[in-house]
Amino acid sequence: MPLGDYHIRLQRALLALTTLAQTDESDTGQAREARIRETTGAVRGALPQTETIELNHAVINADNSWLHTELDKYEQATPGNRADLLARMTERLQALEQRAGELEKANTAAGDKVAARQKLAEIMQRPEYVQGQKPPSALSRVWNELVKWLKDLLPKPKPLEPGSANLLTLLAQIFVILLGVGVLAYVAKMFAPRLFGRRSAKKKVKDRPRIVLGERLEPDQSALDLLNGAEALARRGELRAAIRQAYIALLVELGDRKIISLEQHKTNRDYLRSLRALEPLHSDVKLLTDSFERHWYGFVLATDADWNSFRDGYKQALRR
Repeated sequence: MPLGDYHIRLQRALLALTTLAQTDESDTGQAREARIRETTGAVRGALPQTETIELNHAVINADNSWLHTELDKYEQATPGNRADLLARMTERLQALEQRAGELEKANTAAGDKVAARQKLAEIMQRPEYVQGQKPPSALSRVWNELVKWLKDLLPKPKPLEPGSANLLTLLAQIFVILLGVGVLAYVAKMFAPRLFGRRSAKKKVKDRPRIVLGERLEPDQSALDLLNGAEALARRGELRAAIRQAYIALLVELGDRKIISLEQHKTNRDYLRSLRALEPLHSDVKLLTDSFERHWYGFVLATDADWNSFRDGYKQALRR
């Protein structure tokens, strides 16, 4: 598979492992063991024991058998020993995911170098660079014309003999100066708001994208947009992806209502735990969380009935 696909599977496996560290007081021992088996099975499915990775027309053989061995130990270990095993797996998998990300970036950068050089050559052929300097702006041209006009209005200095200046000449000079000041004030009034308004608009800080469960969301992307996208995925038969996107839409809606706080590092179990004091909302969201984990992390095949049930649960939770 391409390196990019392998990198995505590493990220999914890491995200699934983080859910094993989350506990819920409402989970019984049997329910937790079932969730552990589903999650470890999902990780094994995401990262088979051996894989062939393609990078720059070269072939790399990835050996993930160590992860399968650690997962077997984790399942058989006592609850008290599982934390150390999970930390060891997560740390090693994180290092592997970071290395894959570095290789992917380096591969992309190398492929973009030729295109970047061609783009730079095209830019340097533009007239403003060939001539060596930019033409004066419209505001500069207006200013230069205004200064020239004022110079033409002012009387030419002449050698004055003692007693030759009179009051009329002095008043004319004062009038011309005041007229020039008035014109300058008018020009400043007309152009200053546009000039400084544009600069202020450029300095305005844009809202940052949000990241929820590893999904990058644009600042203006609403829960309704995500839900509509989930509906479109479901119509195309991509029910597993539809459930995931609808679950993210639920978290975004709860975040917009200030019920939960959206953070990049939080997992679905973190969000569920923050709703523990809000019954019956907590129970509704727990059912949706279990369905999301079962179909996304557990790779359980989703049916139309699963999607319809999830959508109905979504609407019920938001009516609370």
